[in-house]
Amino acid sequence: MFSKVLIANRGEIAQRIIRACREMDIQTVAVYSEADRGAHYLDLADERVCIGPAESGESYLNIPRIVSAAEVSNVDAIHPGYGFLAENAYFAEVCRDCKIQFIGPDPESMRLLGNKVEARNLARKAKVPVTPGSVEPLEDEEAAAELAAKIGYPVIIKASAGGGGRGMRIAHNEMTLRAVFHSARSEAEKAFKNSEVYIEKFLDQARHVEVQILADRAGNTIHLWERDCSLQRRYQKVIEESPGPSLKPDVREELCKAAIRIAKEANYVNAGTVEFLLDAKDNFYFSEVNTRIQVEHPVTEMVTGLDLVRWQLRIAAGEHMKLRQKDIHHTGVAIECRINAEDPRNGFCPCPGRVEQFIAPGGNGVRVDSHVYSGYKISPYYDSMIGKVIVYRKTRAEAIACMKRSLDEFLISPIKTTIPLCREILSHPQYIKGQVDTGFIERMW
Repeated sequence: MFSKVLIANRGEIAQRIIRACREMDIQTVAVYSEADRGAHYLDLADERVCIGPAESGESYLNIPRIVSAAEVSNVDAIHPGYGFLAENAYFAEVCRDCKIQFIGPDPESMRLLGNKVEARNLARKAKVPVTPGSVEPLEDEEAAAELAAKIGYPVIIKASAGGGGRGMRIAHNEMTLRAVFHSARSEAEKAFKNSEVYIEKFLDQARHVEVQILADRAGNTIHLWERDCSLQRRYQKVIEESPGPSLKPDVREELCKAAIRIAKEANYVNAGTVEFLLDAKDNFYFSEVNTRIQVEHPVTEMVTGLDLVRWQLRIAAGEHMKLRQKDIHHTGVAIECRINAEDPRNGFCPCPGRVEQFIAPGGNGVRVDSHVYSGYKISPYYDSMIGKVIVYRKTRAEAIACMKRSLDEFLISPIKTTIPLCREILSHPQYIKGQVDTGFIERMW
């Protein structure tokens, strides 16, 4: 096992990784930007290294500074968390060249799966359905218009690299397609330094269901069941749960088997998530693979009893899993609400600033993952998510009731947050019935 790990991230996920390492008697090095100087979670680490100013490009995305901090601190491994450099194959490659273990998949798998076009082709090879669309990046809008006419509108333009909803545009006709094609490419270039885009059939009122996987270097690959992440705003998840409330048992089994086939085809190692879209008839289609720990990983931890970050560390250290698929039991229901410092009543405008009061909920089956506290200053430089509430109960009705109670207890002031939105969603008849899709929030709010 590693003796010292550097966490190349910040906030909630950095704190989560530090906690796992401390329980495993692994020393930690926390890197931070000037904007995060003095944050309480940094005190939980054994060592702290400032890697630059507030701008992420000069700190959390700056590979030379992070690697330098790792070498000076004499660490064995780097955990990237999620976001920032977590899915950057070049970063993983640099770590390998510097004899530092990257806690995640190999660069080759990351590079293959990070290109959405190549990932779609890999899914086809693994005999997993994909939505009709590109088999290679589109050269220009004429090629896009020709393919769209063939597969039928509506279509969605997607960046070949990256994620997070950037470089994505929906087109309902050729005029719209031509109007947004270049803006999608421009956004992709700006976000990912890669302007390649492709198109696929857009599934109206689709559900987003993802499967958590774990794989070691001995070829053992298992799934940890699914999470329904259909409740999204601008392709960013808001509420996640497991099991999928409207997922038929046979479809669930096939989804999980498909995720395993894709992981094996990609020679995948460590934790990852295979994402699917389901249409109104329960047909499922491969979407992408996230080659990292997910924000919503606590949902899976609650229903399986497994610590995913600990398993990431153990697999990266070369340990072979003794777990087999028959050992993975799914019990009860878990729901997660992301808490963002945004004002839902004002176009989800970010709300940075000082938190004067922070009182987290508690009680049986309630987990709060957050680095925020009374007096903490929310930075305008980074993602607006400031925490997550996760609840676990035997039934979905009990879990919903527990989450509503927990959100009522949660006090964050004077900062505006998405807590009121989550409360409204949890009380909506369609959510209670499990009848939501990826467009639900934008239609309702």
